[in-house]
Amino acid sequence: MIENRIKTAIRDVVDFPKEGIVFKDITPIMLDPKLSSDIVDHLVEMYKDKGIDKIAGIESRGFLFGYPVAMKLGIPFVLIRKAGKLPYHKISYAYELEYGTATIEIHVDAVKPGEKILIHDDLLATGGSAAAAAELIVQCGGEVAGFNFLVGLNFLNGEEKLRNYTDNITNLVGY
Repeated sequence: MIENRIKTAIRDVVDFPKEGIVFKDITPIMLDPKLSSDIVDHLVEMYKDKGIDKIAGIESRGFLFGYPVAMKLGIPFVLIRKAGKLPYHKISYAYELEYGTATIEIHVDAVKPGEKILIHDDLLATGGSAAAAAELIVQCGGEVAGFNFLVGLNFLNGEEKLRNYTDNITNLVGY
């Protein structure tokens, strides 16, 4: 089962990025090409018949699986990046993190009105960055078709914030 394989690969890093936080480190997954490939294949199976027009990945770990899944589905991949990283005309959205604030951006032409967008990231914590990404999609005229995360920290209730956009929220593993 893919969930058990992912949980086995994820490593806990205590007191990162600050004291009291147990960081779920997905980088060991990148050292296992078979597991990485199986995750991509699993995500492709989950979304191949869902009518998704594009996948949007949130910088930077949302790019790791979001882009290969989009390629295998034959659909475009949209970059949602930290402020100042995109070169073309863009729109921005500022939000609060679990330990600070941030601003993310999207190119103005990345999402067309009416397009159904799956937002992908590595981890759902409080839902702040995913909700901010959803706001960018909505500002472009797109529809949030769903959210997908490798890891969900269920005790932080991030899904509650995302239900304003869709009930289609999936985590491959939850803690």
